[in-house]
Amino acid sequence: MRTRAESVTSVPTYCYNCVAGPDLMTVTVEDGVATAIRPNFDAKEHPANGRVCVKAYGLIEKTYNPHRILTPMRRTNPNKGRGEDPGFVPITWDEALEAIAGRLNRVRATGLVDEAGLPRVAATFGHGGTPAAYMGTLPAWLAAWGPIDFSFGSGQGVKCVHSEHLYGEYWHRAFTVCADTVLTRYVISFGTNVEVSGGACAVYRHADARIRGIKRVQVEPHLSVTGAASAEWVPIKPKTDGAFLLALIHVLLHEIPRARLDLPFLRDRTASPYLVGPNGYYLRDPDSGKPLLWDLKAGAAVPHDTPGADPALEGRFTVPHAVEHGPDETRWEHHGAEGRTAFTAMVEQMAQFSPEWAEGVCQVPASTVRRVAGEYVENACVGQTIDIEGQTLPFRPVAITLGKTVNNGWGAYECCWARTMMATLVGALEVPGGTLGTTIRLNRPHENRLASVKPGADGFMDSKFNATDAEHWAAKPTGRNAHKTLVPIVGNSSWSQALGPTHLAWMFLRATPEGWPKPSYPDVWFLFRTNPAISFWDTRQMVENMARMPFVVAFAYTLDETNWMADILLPDATDLEGTQLIRVGGTKFVEQHWHHQGVALRQPAVTPRGDARDMTWIAGELAKRCGLLEDYNKALNRGAACVPLKGETYDFSLDPKAEHSVEAIWDAECKAACAAFTGGAEAHGLDWFKEHGYFVVPFKRVDWYLYPTMVEKGLRFELPYQERLLRVGKELGARLHGAGIRWWDDQLHEYTALPEWHDVPQRWENAVKAMGGEPADYPFWLITTKTMQYTTGNNAGIPLMNEVGRNVRDHGGVQINAATAARLGIIDGDMVEVRSVTNATRGKAIVVQGLRPDTLVIHGQFDHWATPFAKELGFPSLNTVAPLSLDLTDSTGSGADVVKVSIRKVVPGMTGGAA
Repeated sequence: MRTRAESVTSVPTYCYNCVAGPDLMTVTVEDGVATAIRPNFDAKEHPANGRVCVKAYGLIEKTYNPHRILTPMRRTNPNKGRGEDPGFVPITWDEALEAIAGRLNRVRATGLVDEAGLPRVAATFGHGGTPAAYMGTLPAWLAAWGPIDFSFGSGQGVKCVHSEHLYGEYWHRAFTVCADTVLTRYVISFGTNVEVSGGACAVYRHADARIRGIKRVQVEPHLSVTGAASAEWVPIKPKTDGAFLLALIHVLLHEIPRARLDLPFLRDRTASPYLVGPNGYYLRDPDSGKPLLWDLKAGAAVPHDTPGADPALEGRFTVPHAVEHGPDETRWEHHGAEGRTAFTAMVEQMAQFSPEWAEGVCQVPASTVRRVAGEYVENACVGQTIDIEGQTLPFRPVAITLGKTVNNGWGAYECCWARTMMATLVGALEVPGGTLGTTIRLNRPHENRLASVKPGADGFMDSKFNATDAEHWAAKPTGRNAHKTLVPIVGNSSWSQALGPTHLAWMFLRATPEGWPKPSYPDVWFLFRTNPAISFWDTRQMVENMARMPFVVAFAYTLDETNWMADILLPDATDLEGTQLIRVGGTKFVEQHWHHQGVALRQPAVTPRGDARDMTWIAGELAKRCGLLEDYNKALNRGAACVPLKGETYDFSLDPKAEHSVEAIWDAECKAACAAFTGGAEAHGLDWFKEHGYFVVPFKRVDWYLYPTMVEKGLRFELPYQERLLRVGKELGARLHGAGIRWWDDQLHEYTALPEWHDVPQRWENAVKAMGGEPADYPFWLITTKTMQYTTGNNAGIPLMNEVGRNVRDHGGVQINAATAARLGIIDGDMVEVRSVTNATRGKAIVVQGLRPDTLVIHGQFDHWATPFAKELGFPSLNTVAPLSLDLTDSTGSGADVVKVSIRKVVPGMTGGAA
């Protein structure tokens, strides 16, 4: 019988296990043992009033998992592979750190980069940047080290919402995009499973919105959790969302009166009036080089920023004298050339995309497309305004959101452009009720997207592309995924490399295309909170590549399929055992829109188990043993851990030449953060944060919206016409062809000024042929979906998640349409095999309604063979059968979780299954 605890405390902390966080919570600790996770209902500033999602409740089991690695371990088997037992044996921390430092110091002595200019040290981190909230001061060590290759992805980025990251941030500083749910009346959701992946904040906001009367139309091949909570479900053929979206634009431009659009917004806040010349580039003033528009008052073409001009939104006009600037400084001079407005160019381009055309592509009735377009415009409230904190702003309560696989891979450019243009046509971009950005990662400062808005060329925001001109193009890759060489729009920020085509880094280790140098393996590869052997495509090939890594250091929670290949395992203090301060509030990923901003503390609710150590201690030891202590401390002072330790009104800098304890470092961070947010008025230390958990100051609601900043700076959104992308694509093609590279030509075709429909689904048929298969043998579309319990896949070994997950109908098997199952002789619970041209995966059949007959669905990322508990579940995985494919890579370097497959019932004695 359990006795009453002598000591019961409630410890405030945070959960940031997925990008929908961070959320604030408390840990109940009885006599030194964590016994419960609870919402922090005192955190009224949190958008969900201190609630957390289901994943947080698994942290107790995570902490006391009997399979945890609790001491450093060394590999004894020199052979690596799935069938090779690593033979891990315990060692001391001193032995582990000396082994790692010895390797690193040899790298420094040899040179930080190899003969090809590639970093000799690589690192792979997990889901969406969230590991940074648990890695303590490791970023300061990374900064002190020098060049590190982040090319080896684990699936985040390229198979996430990749194209939205790049195009969204380019067009409206939106690394991720969401609806202004608290004001929106009508949402068209293309596969956005926000009720699952949006965390507590999104679920809370959408529940309130349904009470308020919001209508959400869910467009996706299967009825997801979000679809079930929507007003309407529209079953669409996989990867044809772009056709539906282009048809919506067609209706707005060709079937709805112009007066129902937001013509002033189009005229004054976009490039719609800019004149396009005969070669497809803007007509420009010969002297200033500025784009021209037609001034109705003057009856003449004038530079776009001419004071008092009345721009023509539509039409064709003869311009007496103008120039066009093409690729590589090509310049065409015109006398009497005709120019059409960018808006007219769009109208003409969209004429072909009627609802009837879309019906033939996406198999959604034309009447549905037309009705949805009408409802969208009806709810847009064009012409209405709203007062936000004393500012009168446009009120446009309609939004379109895009989900994973819609906004990455082939077809994503069309979808991202069309979604953003749908908002633009009714003036709903970055205004109350409309389509909003959340945070930024390719521009700076990361913590304030409004401050990143700086005037650039042609009246648009400044955006930093990777160079494509002959002089500055990076012909020699600086990383193994070649993001600077192949993907101009990704730029070269601290996040850019991880957002490059990271699957190419893995593929090219095995074989390189013509004209491309074979990359080396890194001398040292670090892993933290990641399992790419499960979370990336073609898991068999991933494992084979990992087995060839010369020296792997894995921060390890339990054994898993990736650290199975490690040489050293390091047990770090987990969620409830370590110390760290992170930023919260403002506007962050998904739907984390706060009325406050500040910082929150993660603190040890319990003593670390075994010999697990705080990541900050580990980082400091690595810095000391690699002779980098001073550079490490200087990185901390600059803000590598959370905030700069010195500002105009405060100075909590650390002595660069001294060692500092974990507590001393975070005490300085706590004080500096408070001082930074209060102009030096407050400087609470670590002890204060241990009691209170977080510190915030007000964040203006008006700063949720980019529109006021654009108006203040006199800037236009770079829509609809993509002149810069057109020019950059031509230049990139010239550079690649000059280097003898033709294998990226398909991707170059995506660089168009306006979207041009190409048969996106056919690309998957073609890929089957390219890999030696017959498309007729693989008649089904296999897609994946999320459940909240497993939305990032990092908790598959926690039994509670499986227990709760059983309440979701798609849990742990292969969803198949009931009529299809009957035709194939499959009943619910049968073991089935799903096979692609590359591999097979097995699981139980889940026979359902609410799913297209040509589509199968597997949730999550499973097929584990090393992770304790997860390996016993026998769950299937799309990643097992999805290929690593250059053919299925788009111009931004991303792919999609879609694969053509067959399905059959498994009978006794039948061979096959995953390899």
